[in-house]
Amino acid sequence: MRHKSYTFFVASNNQASIRKVRIPGYALHILVILAVVGCITVLAAAGAYSRMLWKVTNYNALQRDENNLKVQYRQLQATVKDTNQRLSSLQSLATEVAMTYGFMRLRRSPFGMDEVDPGGAPVSEQNYSQTVEQFNFLMKNATSVALASGGLHLMPQPGMGEASLPSLWPVVGRITASFGERLDPFSGEGEFHTGVDISSGYGDPVRATAEGVVMATETRSGYGRLVVVDHGFGVTTLYGHLSSYATQPGTHVMRGDVIGYVGVSGRVTGPHVHYEVRIHGAPVNPWRYLRFTSPAD
Repeated sequence: MRHKSYTFFVASNNQASIRKVRIPGYALHILVILAVVGCITVLAAAGAYSRMLWKVTNYNALQRDENNLKVQYRQLQATVKDTNQRLSSLQSLATEVAMTYGFMRLRRSPFGMDEVDPGGAPVSEQNYSQTVEQFNFLMKNATSVALASGGLHLMPQPGMGEASLPSLWPVVGRITASFGERLDPFSGEGEFHTGVDISSGYGDPVRATAEGVVMATETRSGYGRLVVVDHGFGVTTLYGHLSSYATQPGTHVMRGDVIGYVGVSGRVTGPHVHYEVRIHGAPVNPWRYLRFTSPAD
């Protein structure tokens, strides 16, 4: 059987000659198939390249959006930080004013209730209600009750006793950073300093500034090793940047008891104690108490 073939005539203008080229049918079919495959490959490559360009464009747009969001986030962080500093300052000022003019008072004690009215409810029923109220009050104000000098009874006045007033210096040293607005020693930006920094030698004993109950001995961001003492009546003191603890949570400490040792934990530039006084969670200026005593007292 004779194979099918195709004949092509090629003419040359220079030599005025014609050449005859015979190509077998199967070879022509192969060439056509190769041409089709080549076209498909080129089209696929062009499509892949177009998709890649589209993805790169989208990636660049997403990256620009991400950078813009990061800038906005940093701006929001700065705004929030500034707002928190102003809020802390205003809260501290409001607390000091409230304490100065006597607006803050302990909640009314159920132990001072009037005697039962004979014409009212039965005595046993009213005694039961009073006992339950007294129990709930003791549960919510356990620290205040425990700090009373005469056992399980409340302080007669809403003010604090001498032993519970945080007027003792926690360490002997000089104040290197005061309460209020200052420049952050690390970032150089403005911040609200919620306590005072008192410089001292590494390992020097840190003493409780008033009688109270140790609420926490923990490591906290910025403070390093921290001791928190509750003095009742909503007053707490904080001692930061310690090297180690000399007490544990739940311990009843007296004024002057050693609760830890000076260190450099947390964000510090040298050994010192960060000392705070808080009233109902709001930081107040510790100098209002420290100014009446000397560091050596």
